[in-house]
Amino acid sequence: MAIAKLKLFNISSTTKNIDNVLARLVEIDYLHLVPASEIVDKVHGLQSYSTDNPCNIILKEILDIEKNYKINIPLKEVCSLDYSLENMRDYIHSTHEKINQLSHHKKDTLELIKKYQDALTQVNNIGNLNIPLDDLFSCEYLNVRVGRIPLDSIEKLNFYSAKPFVFQTFHVDRGYAWCLYLTTQDGEREVDNIFSSLFFDRVHIPDFVHGTPVSAQATLRMEIEVAEQSLQEIEEDIQSIIKDSMDKLSEVKNELLFLAKLYEAKKYVVGLGNKININGFIEVNNIKKLEEVYKDMTDVEIEVRPPDYDKRLTPPTKLKNNWFTRPFGMFVEMYGVPNYHDMDPTPIVAITYSLLFGIMFGDLGQGLLLIVLSFLLYKFKGMKLGEVGMRIGLSSAIFGFLYGSFFGNEEILTPIFTNVFGLPGKPIHVMDSNFTMTLLIATVGLGSIFIVAAMILNIITSLKRKHYAEAFFSHNGFAGLTFYGFVLVTIVLMFTSGYSLLQPLFIVPFAILPIVVIMFKEPLERLMHGHKMFPDGVGGFITEAFFEAFEVVLSYITNTMSFLRVGGFVLSHAGMMLVVFTLMEMMGGVFGQVLTLVLGNLFVMGLEGLIVGIQVLRLEFYEMFSRYFEGNGIPFKYNVN
Repeated sequence: MAIAKLKLFNISSTTKNIDNVLARLVEIDYLHLVPASEIVDKVHGLQSYSTDNPCNIILKEILDIEKNYKINIPLKEVCSLDYSLENMRDYIHSTHEKINQLSHHKKDTLELIKKYQDALTQVNNIGNLNIPLDDLFSCEYLNVRVGRIPLDSIEKLNFYSAKPFVFQTFHVDRGYAWCLYLTTQDGEREVDNIFSSLFFDRVHIPDFVHGTPVSAQATLRMEIEVAEQSLQEIEEDIQSIIKDSMDKLSEVKNELLFLAKLYEAKKYVVGLGNKININGFIEVNNIKKLEEVYKDMTDVEIEVRPPDYDKRLTPPTKLKNNWFTRPFGMFVEMYGVPNYHDMDPTPIVAITYSLLFGIMFGDLGQGLLLIVLSFLLYKFKGMKLGEVGMRIGLSSAIFGFLYGSFFGNEEILTPIFTNVFGLPGKPIHVMDSNFTMTLLIATVGLGSIFIVAAMILNIITSLKRKHYAEAFFSHNGFAGLTFYGFVLVTIVLMFTSGYSLLQPLFIVPFAILPIVVIMFKEPLERLMHGHKMFPDGVGGFITEAFFEAFEVVLSYITNTMSFLRVGGFVLSHAGMMLVVFTLMEMMGGVFGQVLTLVLGNLFVMGLEGLIVGIQVLRLEFYEMFSRYFEGNGIPFKYNVN
């Protein structure tokens, strides 16, 4: 349960051997490589081999083929480094072009089929019109309109009998009459407006439709059939090209992905003359594995040094935890990664998060169900949160057992405590009003312990970093711990023994002096470094420091009271389940009661479980992490894959 121990390594060889070195490097998944830019920019005479990756353009064209034509090009193992980017580019482009041309032809054919189908639909609507369409629409002095009109609009045409048009219906269908009207060129606009006001829906017959509607239907059906046959042939040609070129495409794709890694890896290569160097960090137990990779290459040397050997490079951080604490690393990484020389807070988060969640969401049945659901989410969906859920579910089940709560029933477990353990009842009576104040005080006390622990951790980590002013003079350092501890001890003694520490003998050294030290933290820090204590004057500093100290004291109170939410959610959870049982009693029949119980438990688990999880995370970040954890480290990651 710590930060993995690392070493700084250096791989050196000659420039002519760069591809062979990188070919093996990109297959390694346990190295943290240092970009050449971090070294080249700081030392004169060094050069970087970083260039634009020419493989990306070709790979994009392969991805376009896969996406546009919904195919998956599998990978084949790379046999050698004997390649030609130009040949691969030409092959991919020519194959894509062939498929593209057929695809455009396919698109044109689909549009033609749609045009014929739309025309057929229009002609079908006027199928009862036994007049050649060419004769109908080629009149020199008359304009013809074909379409449909609502049946109730036909009678209204009688009001326009004096207008220059002839109206004829030829088919009635679903409240509409299919019809045509003829009008003179002079009366075209007026008559069109009349029919438009009567909701006439015009049908536009394409120019390529000839003959009577019946003969036009037969012609259009034949054209559609021919076009569909052509479409099938085009699709077969596309599939044939894809099938014939699939093996070659697979080889090229795999080769390009491999070459793309090589080009990406070149940004980690530092050049000096005819020599190249690759720097990075590696776990101590992986050093032998790295040496084995290059043992047969006599012109490759590997040097291993302490992680702080090169002051230009900052060692990354790799968290290394046991099976229980490992999943909680995701919460730490959300806040930030610890510095390589700092402590790993993951075990602390695992314990405190599980403890607080279990207290706030204590229910034996719901806790066990949460374990099962979380396991399924992790097993079949690969959700990291599922691993966390299994652990906090266990904590919830433990505290639920102590509360005597099983799926909201507060009495079902009582016989176990009386008959098996010989107790007068269950240990914790959450719903007992006499216990409420005890619960709230206990949660505030637990929060105080967490805050004190966070201060102690801050002192330890600050001393390790050699930040002595932060360790001794800050509100989270020794001064703050003294003041906060004095207040806590005073309150405990007053309520337990009646003895008061509010006397000058104790107040001055344990309350006033720590606050003064906190106020003068920055001047004292400047004094430790040999600088002027008050570069901007004393008066302004004291005024500002006074209000900052007041804010610090206020923050101690608010941070401590913030843990009241722990007790509040204990009561809230029990109260919500009481509502569920009340609703269940109101339901008639066994089925209704069981359904209410199941849905109620699921609702409480989903709603309150989510809220409790967020609130516990807030306590971790704001009340604890902010006191001792900076999160300014660099995460360990393999940079190429």
